[in-house]
Amino acid sequence: MPIRHILLALFVVAIWGFNFVVIKITVDMMPPYLAAALRFSLAALPAVFIKPPKDQYGKTPWLLIIAFGLAFGFALYAYLNLALFVGLPAGLGSLILQVQAFFTMIIAFFILKERPLLIQIVGALIAFAGIAIIGYFRWESANLFPFVLAMLAAVSWAFANIITKLVGKINPLSLAVWGSVFAAIPLFGMSYIFEGSAEVINFFTSPNYVLIGILIFSAYPATLLGLAIWSWLLLKYPTSSVAPFSLLVPITGLIFGWLLLGEKIATYEIYGGALVILGLAIGVLKFKRG
Repeated sequence: MPIRHILLALFVVAIWGFNFVVIKITVDMMPPYLAAALRFSLAALPAVFIKPPKDQYGKTPWLLIIAFGLAFGFALYAYLNLALFVGLPAGLGSLILQVQAFFTMIIAFFILKERPLLIQIVGALIAFAGIAIIGYFRWESANLFPFVLAMLAAVSWAFANIITKLVGKINPLSLAVWGSVFAAIPLFGMSYIFEGSAEVINFFTSPNYVLIGILIFSAYPATLLGLAIWSWLLLKYPTSSVAPFSLLVPITGLIFGWLLLGEKIATYEIYGGALVILGLAIGVLKFKRG
């Protein structure tokens, strides 16, 4: 992979790690469900110009597009935004969410009948040991609820990965845009039911331009641009060459959380996080035989 494409991968990793800080700031400024609804509403706007994705048979798989929007946009960010809203540090959130890789492996075994390699199982056990360490100490400090929400967000992302696999080879940008359409609608419903209509009215009648700028960053660079670059790299290079870069997302998330939000990283989070990253590395990287 040439250096310019390595820099592209690192650019995406930096955006995604920084976006956890952005989401944390957003939910400190407005209710979590409304923040997610507005983000995906902005991400859905290009649907005016981008046609719905078509599968290899020239048909639009609407049920799978809707399911993708509900899993990736609605469920994932309903859980994640709420977790950050009730106290989960942005850096720790970026770490926990990476466990989606192993939830994907488990779900793929039952739905897609894909059998994981032994080395992947070993990596999963090591990663979940790290998550167990973090979960145990958070249980002791009565901070388990946001941790559980983040784990549910990881499960939602895993289901989105499986749906993407079922959809097959279609335009990933088109899938993200049209999936955002079906994510925004239920998110607005959740916001109306649990947060009230006053917040929505206040956002449009008394706009906060700093907040609007933050939402635009989440919708376009972090969601659409990041996904487009990442998908292009996956199409151009072997998965084994691209996927390991995702291991840097929690690192950048923790660094940005520390630098910009002053988040402190507990000792048990360092040890648990190291196990998670080690497990991910073992599960993703291919080892050559002697």
